[in-house]
Amino acid sequence: MVLLVVDAQNGIVDERLYAFEKFVSNIKKLIGTAREQGIEVLYVQHDDGPGTGFSIGDDEFEVYSEFQPTPAEKRFVKTACSACRKESGLLEYLTAKGEKDVMVCGIMTDFCINATVEAGFEHGLHMIVPAYANSTQDNAHMTGEQSYHYYNEFLWPERYADCVSMDRALELLNGKVS
Repeated sequence: MVLLVVDAQNGIVDERLYAFEKFVSNIKKLIGTAREQGIEVLYVQHDDGPGTGFSIGDDEFEVYSEFQPTPAEKRFVKTACSACRKESGLLEYLTAKGEKDVMVCGIMTDFCINATVEAGFEHGLHMIVPAYANSTQDNAHMTGEQSYHYYNEFLWPERYADCVSMDRALELLNGKVS
């Protein structure tokens, strides 16, 4: 199993996110537990391109301060919603390692998390989504809360991912499989 932290970057991790404090707390717990158990933590960062303010070298591109990777943890860069697109190298990395179990957290639920969950599933990965470890902002069609519940409670379960409680996610990271 690996823990995949998607797009948790300075430019988009803030109070505009649904259930912001719970989201931050849960991701910190997941990262801490994964590290304690020797489970690899992988980071994916979105790059909108030079001059956008959200590109390599820009402060907004950097991983949110409370989720900082260690120097040994791998980072992958993407320019499209799905972290599984060939350009990022993530899928090839997981395939080379023979890794099939991917616990995913980060933002935005209705864009990059959804695309990554569905693409991972399509590529034969077992996607695991912990409760309140992904979030999004309001959009023109749904509030962040509505988007969160739509994907985590309706679209992904029994289709694309195992959506689990935080307690269950921590059990899985601690190797307590039953």
